[in-house]
Amino acid sequence: MQVGASAWSLAAMAHGWATTTSQVVAARVGLGVTEAVQTPLTIKTVATLFAPDKRSFAFGFATLLAGAGTIAMPFVIPALALAVGWRGALVVGGIGGFVSLAAWMWLARGIAELRQRSAETPAAAVASAGYGAILKSRKTWAIVGAKALSDMTWWFINFWLADYYRREFGLSTLELAWPLAIAFAGSGLGALLAGWASTTLLERGWSPNRVRKGVMLVSALMVAPLPLVLMLDSFWPVAVMVGVVMAGHQGFSLSIFSTITDVVPDAKVGQVTAFGAFMGNMGGVAISLVTGRVLDAGLGFVPLFVFAAASYLIALAWFQWLLPELRRVAEA
Repeated sequence: MQVGASAWSLAAMAHGWATTTSQVVAARVGLGVTEAVQTPLTIKTVATLFAPDKRSFAFGFATLLAGAGTIAMPFVIPALALAVGWRGALVVGGIGGFVSLAAWMWLARGIAELRQRSAETPAAAVASAGYGAILKSRKTWAIVGAKALSDMTWWFINFWLADYYRREFGLSTLELAWPLAIAFAGSGLGALLAGWASTTLLERGWSPNRVRKGVMLVSALMVAPLPLVLMLDSFWPVAVMVGVVMAGHQGFSLSIFSTITDVVPDAKVGQVTAFGAFMGNMGGVAISLVTGRVLDAGLGFVPLFVFAAASYLIALAWFQWLLPELRRVAEA
């Protein structure tokens, strides 16, 4: 955790020091590579510290806190850029990573489970934690496929939402702050509510299969009305609807990550999470390329929004096909 957080904080700061295109590209690649450790580390840590029925709420709460920075970003970054320049704003952002790392180290110093984990993991489990068995498992492909399909929409919204506001409503960079903040606030709230609902239902005796897929279905239906934003003539209702869509994404994503800790052997949780996150990012790359070509062809946002609305239901169908009965490892 310390190495990863330090590396991505330095990579973030490097953007402010870059003076050539190649240096900017190197900083972007460095940030992408180092930030990639965040998701598997978070999932592995939660799986280590919390009982199975409690993990969903822990995931949701962690996502809410992580999203707080995203909510504040549209307000803080422009203000910092005006005060210290855009380079200084990027450096300050990287310093924030070190501040959060210091907070983590202080809070985690008394958690014995984190120090004892390596000693408790059998050597045989570590030795067998290669990717061969993972790639042969239907569980892995159920998770990876659902993650790739759903993350396409997540990255589409993240990359193109600001551009959509500019094209359709003529908003300036400063005017984008509130609409973007509302969208990302929905993201954090959705994660928290999905985590709370999952944990509550599990504690009431619902099966993991029923809870995970039920939350995924509700979340997918929250995304389905996305094309309706094309009919709205004010950016405020658009912001609210996009917030609901972002909430749906986080509920869906949380259920996927919770499923990993349910059905994957403990020694392989980090690897399956990393593979799923990687394929989700590849889905983001694919949808970004497609979006650019669709817009350049003059087709507008309609086909993109229609696909985004259906992507989560398609992902759930894929998930159900490959994993019709979700059982925890100890129960399987």
